[in-house]
Amino acid sequence: MIPVKEALAIIEQHKGSFGSEVITFDQSVGRILDEDVTADRDFPPFNRAAMDGIAISFVDWEKGMRSFPVSGEQFAGAPQQELTPRSCLEIMTGAVVPKGADIVIRYEDVTIEDGKASVNIEEVSQGQNIHPQGVDSEAGTILIPAGKQLTIGDVGILTSVGKVEVKVRRLPKAALISTGDELVEPHETPLPHQIRKSNIYTLAMLLEKAGIDFTIFHINDSKEEITREIGEILKTYNLILMSGGVSKGKRDYIPEVLEELGVKKHFHRVMQRPGKPLWFGSNDSATVFGFPGNPVSTLACFMVYCRHWLNRSLGISIEEQHAKLGKEIKFEKELTFFASVSVKNEMGELIARPIKGNGSGDLVSLSLADGFIELPAEKSVFKEGEVYRIHLF
Repeated sequence: MIPVKEALAIIEQHKGSFGSEVITFDQSVGRILDEDVTADRDFPPFNRAAMDGIAISFVDWEKGMRSFPVSGEQFAGAPQQELTPRSCLEIMTGAVVPKGADIVIRYEDVTIEDGKASVNIEEVSQGQNIHPQGVDSEAGTILIPAGKQLTIGDVGILTSVGKVEVKVRRLPKAALISTGDELVEPHETPLPHQIRKSNIYTLAMLLEKAGIDFTIFHINDSKEEITREIGEILKTYNLILMSGGVSKGKRDYIPEVLEELGVKKHFHRVMQRPGKPLWFGSNDSATVFGFPGNPVSTLACFMVYCRHWLNRSLGISIEEQHAKLGKEIKFEKELTFFASVSVKNEMGELIARPIKGNGSGDLVSLSLADGFIELPAEKSVFKEGEVYRIHLF
C-alpha cells in the first residue's frame, strides 16, 4: 500500500491530454478555453452615452451658455451625427456621442420647453456621462485567456467579439464498467442472492455533471469475458472507470487482466478507508481507475482521485475546501480516513458533522452526507473545532 499523498502525486504525473475541439458559444459554459479570445475592436467601439439626456459642447458651456436649442435626436444604433455649435442633441443611453459633443447632461438635470433645453445644475465636467472609446479594452487586448473555465459572463464576451465558435480542450470519452454476477439493472427485481446496480449510476451522474460523455457497460465475473470486453473498450475510450473486481476475491480478475492487456499499473491499494483496494494505471491512449465495489468506497475514490485527475488533465484550478469538525471523531487505524459528513455554513464557517454509517457498503448513509472530510493517518483522535480538508459531492 502507498499513502494518499503518494497516490495523488502519481496521478499528477499521469495527467491525460485529449486535444482540442471547436464548439459554438452556446455550448461553451463550463468548458476550458484553448485559445486566447481577443478584442476585435475597441470596447466600447465609440464614445458612448451613459445616460439619457442632452449632448453639448464643453466649449459652449465655458462661454456661459446654459440654454441650448435642441437640434435633433441621437438614438442608440443610429449613425453618428455632428453637433451644431451653440445647440444640443437629445441623446439616449448607448448611443454614439455626436461629433463635437463632449458632455452628456441627464434629463433629470434639464428642462426642455419650446425646443430649448435649459440646464438646472451649476457645474458640469468635460466627458461626464460618457463611456470613452476603448476605455474597457483596446483592439487586440486579450479578454479571456486560454486555460480559463468559461462562465455565463464569458458568453457575453464571446458574442461581443463575434466569436460564434470557440476552441476548447476536448473532454475525455469515458467508459463506465460495472462487474459482478450479483448485479441486476435498477428496473429489475433481484433474486435473493442479487442486488441492483447503484455505483455505476452514481459515477454516471458525476460524469454528467462534469459534462463528460460516457457509455455504460456490464461484465460478468468471467476472466475470458472480462479480457475480451475490456480489450475492445481500451481501443475506443480514453477514460475507463470500473467498479468492483479489484480486491482479493477469487474472481477479482481486473488487475490481472489489465496488466495482460498492456495497461501499466501505477499503484494498487492505498492506505485509506474507505477505498483501500483502489487500482490506477494507464497505457498510451487510456487511463483506468479500478474502484472497489462498495458504494461509499467508489464515491470516495472518485471524489478524491478521479476528480483530481480530471481537473489536472483539463487544467482546471480548484481551490481546496476546508471545514471545522462539529463533533469529535476517533479512528484508530493508521490509515487516512475519509469520513462521511454533512456540511453546513454556520456564521461564515463550514461545519462538518460526521454521519454514522455501517461501513463502506452502507449506501443509505450517503443520502445524509454532503461529502467526505479527510482525516490524516498520523492521528487517531480528531477533536471538535479542528479544521480539515473536505471533498464535497
